[in-house]
Amino acid sequence: MGDSSDDEYLGTEWLPYSERPEWKDVEPLAQDDGPHPVVAIAYSQKFREVFDYMRAIIAKNEKSQRALELTTDALRLNPANYTVWQYRRDVLRELKADLNDELEYLSEVIGQNSKNYQVWHHRRVIVEMLNDPSNELELTENALVNDGDAKNYHAWQHRQWAIRSFNLYDDELNFVDRLICEDQRNNSAWNQRFFVNKHLGFTPEVIRRELDYTMNRIRIIKNNESAWNYLVGVMRQGDRGSGQLNSYPEVIAFVEELYQGGNRSPYLVAFLIDVYQEQALHLKAPADDQLARKVYGLCEDMATKHDVIRRKYWQYVCTHLKNQLSKASGGAQ
Repeated sequence: MGDSSDDEYLGTEWLPYSERPEWKDVEPLAQDDGPHPVVAIAYSQKFREVFDYMRAIIAKNEKSQRALELTTDALRLNPANYTVWQYRRDVLRELKADLNDELEYLSEVIGQNSKNYQVWHHRRVIVEMLNDPSNELELTENALVNDGDAKNYHAWQHRQWAIRSFNLYDDELNFVDRLICEDQRNNSAWNQRFFVNKHLGFTPEVIRRELDYTMNRIRIIKNNESAWNYLVGVMRQGDRGSGQLNSYPEVIAFVEELYQGGNRSPYLVAFLIDVYQEQALHLKAPADDQLARKVYGLCEDMATKHDVIRRKYWQYVCTHLKNQLSKASGGAQ
């Protein structure tokens, strides 16, 4: 990290630790890269000094207010340093520090480093120590919505952890619906919707509601992979046919209507291939039966028109079905 970046993090009037009277008792501990480092990193003077003192404090196992402040400087320079975060937690415990102040500090750090795993992990530990998740939904909403990154993996993981650990499910479907309305292709929001409904339980009523919800979304954007994946995922949760797609004829009718209307979304066609395969295998149809021919034709269309990049996969699906039906027919005889 260069000097200009260090100035930004530590301030242009930053006083070196070696010039601070309260640090005169500490001998900085330089990093040992060995006698012949392959690639010597060009650390700035500020970076080198902060971490030399950080290593010295850790070696002394000093847990004091000045040690806490030193970790703050070190983490401004390298917020991904696991060792410093761990030591900071040890210092906080030793000092019996006000952890609400730590949460405020972390909100600021996360605002600048929202894709840093170590920051989110530290936040989780502090929340657990406080046993207070009251700020976590707002924090993650800010990271996902206000910061303009609605697919931030770390923010979603933290949000799921908080919801699951402290039973904060009540208003989550409304939140997710808002995100899906803003971007129907937001796969993270669809995943969160599944996460919530799985916890609440995929009862017949919930499945019916979710199928209606998803079909309405598909009517708006027909070539939306996220919605199609969610649709299949919900259908697989049903117990009316051990998770079979054919347990929901109203959904199949909806998809076939789209197909007859000229829609050739690869996700729609893939859905029909799965449906017709299920039907053919359930009936143990001959390999040249009408249902089987539907699958072969749709696989050919996928391989040559709608999903050419996965051509070999669709050829495999076709061949595999033929083999399965041939075995089934032979067994029946």
